[in-house]
Amino acid sequence: MDDSIVSGVAGRYANALFDLAKDSKSVPAVAKDLDGFAEMLDASDDLTRLVRSPVFSAEDQIRALDAVLAKAKIGGLTANFLRLVARNRRLFAVADMIRGFRALVAADKGEMTAEVTSAQKLTAAQAKSLQAALKSVTGKTVALSETVDESIIGGLIVKVGSRMIDTSIRTKLNSLKTRMKEVG
Repeated sequence: MDDSIVSGVAGRYANALFDLAKDSKSVPAVAKDLDGFAEMLDASDDLTRLVRSPVFSAEDQIRALDAVLAKAKIGGLTANFLRLVARNRRLFAVADMIRGFRALVAADKGEMTAEVTSAQKLTAAQAKSLQAALKSVTGKTVALSETVDESIIGGLIVKVGSRMIDTSIRTKLNSLKTRMKEVG
């Protein structure tokens, strides 16, 4: 596997998890569990605070994480991985680890991953249309890793490999503001 797909702390953890999942032939199950955890993270401010805040001790994070994992019925390799991340005080980077894992899964399938940021969750039809457009440009099947950021107001920010396309209204407004300053 090409380690350059994901890098840094999150990349090392994602690579380790991917290798373990591949060896145990549980990549689809781990991916499903990580997607479920990512959805919970997106939906819960309390969980996000727990994951990101250095105020909580590793023990507190593990205890709370155990309750969350039990509720979500996440076990096995994924639960052990998340506990290890918490024990090592790296839970703040779990979202990047999940993105890295998704990129590794996509690369293993011969796909590319596109990181898509939108002001609101894309509908299934919008996601399918975007995937088709990206496939026509890249020539590969493209898996979407979606993030919602209301501050972009509208439009999309799409990152595929080293390319980024930013059609967000926030960026357009900032550009207009800069041009107006230059005129005046």
